[in-house]
Amino acid sequence: MTPDTSTTTNRTSATFDVVVIGAGPVGENVADRVAQAGLSAAVVERELVGGECSYWACMPTKALLRSASALRAARRVPGAAEAVTGDLDVAAVLRRRDAFASDWRDDGQVAWLDGAGITLVRGHGRLTAPRTVEVTVADGSTTTLTARHAVVVATGSSARVPDITGLREAAPWTSRESVAAGAVPARLAVIGGGVVAAEMATAYSGLGSQVTVLVRDGMLPRAEPFTGEHVTAALRENGVTVHLGTVVAAVQRDPTGTVHLVLAGGEADGQRVEADELLVAVGRTPNSDDLGLQTVGLEPGSWLAVDDTLRVLGADGKPLDGDWLYAAGDVNHRVLLTHQGKYQARALGDAIVARARGEALDDAPWGRHATTADERAVPQVVFTDPEVASVGLTAADALAAGLDVRVVDHDLAAVAGSALHAEGYRGRARMVVDEDRKVVVGFTLVGPDVAELLHAATIAVVAEVPVDRLWHAVPAFPTVSEVWLRLLEAYARPAA
Repeated sequence: MTPDTSTTTNRTSATFDVVVIGAGPVGENVADRVAQAGLSAAVVERELVGGECSYWACMPTKALLRSASALRAARRVPGAAEAVTGDLDVAAVLRRRDAFASDWRDDGQVAWLDGAGITLVRGHGRLTAPRTVEVTVADGSTTTLTARHAVVVATGSSARVPDITGLREAAPWTSRESVAAGAVPARLAVIGGGVVAAEMATAYSGLGSQVTVLVRDGMLPRAEPFTGEHVTAALRENGVTVHLGTVVAAVQRDPTGTVHLVLAGGEADGQRVEADELLVAVGRTPNSDDLGLQTVGLEPGSWLAVDDTLRVLGADGKPLDGDWLYAAGDVNHRVLLTHQGKYQARALGDAIVARARGEALDDAPWGRHATTADERAVPQVVFTDPEVASVGLTAADALAAGLDVRVVDHDLAAVAGSALHAEGYRGRARMVVDEDRKVVVGFTLVGPDVAELLHAATIAVVAEVPVDRLWHAVPAFPTVSEVWLRLLEAYARPAA
């Protein structure tokens, strides 16, 4: 359907079938899905079209990491190692990073929206009433967008800065500044032990920084414990100082620019750390504080609770009247990963179309309009050295869910393909099996270049392939994927 538009002095109005607030990868995918089905769609964006992933997260982050990773890989293979005679060209790495961030210009993404028939409205979007979004631009003029069928909040999240004495005054980096930095600091301190902290410690260590990581709860605390142990050991071997079980009590940046941190607890209690820059990577907060949520009975600044078809739930736990408001991606706090947000977007776009057409929804588990994988089969790669790749439940999560599980581990270094892949290969694999159904519900790998092994495990978990059938999925020899055979062999032996 085509949009309806009208204009008055400094105020424009238009009606679309669907209005999406946020033009990151999630919002783009929702809009594209409904547009392909013949509905009109507008996307509201106050920053760059393409969102966090394109400019301050996935793409530039991996560009920062890849060059050092390739160099380390070459140095681990005799014959190739002898050919490596120099160190990284840091300027070239940063130029490559800039290219993957499109030099922080969104021309290409805007052209894609145009080609898809999606209207872009630049400015800050706020709900003012059901199905109504007011967009304010820099000059103060406004555009009122009315949605016939749905408004979708896809505004993502931002880095959380904790209440530590002096921290905000010290102007710390968050994930954005660390990814987009124009120069590599001689000394970098990192507060946090999650994915961003681990990846940026790896990246800046590889680029030549003297890195200190300050970790309260352990490295990668939500993953299988052995993954954090491997990553911590590797960081230390690469010259990174890692303080475990410690917190930062106070921060000060002096007139010379040096950042001073006072530590408390753990092995570093009472110590002081000095750095040229400080990265804070301790979690995320929803971008929902200035969306006008209060006008529809919701709490500003909150994560938006949703049902399995991503309808926003009110205080009573029920969808808002009219099934018109949805939330996808980080802002609903289901899974804060770009690929999972895009998965939600595809299901959500199709659900909006079905409701607009009066069609029944396929929202049973694993149905077209359900987001079942958010709970059962989330894949994730942490691009540290070594890489961490996982899907589904950890052993602890499976037990907490009440499953009768059997956990099978195998040393990745004992697989023939690993020895060929690199000298001194170290790693580990874990398979978590639901004994009642005899299917894999979780899989974790840690080791060099394990990211490309993950999708096989994702398929096994999503498809609920019986363990007996997996015996017939023969891994090619000699590849690291032979770990599947070794895990199945171990599973076939009686449990200890």
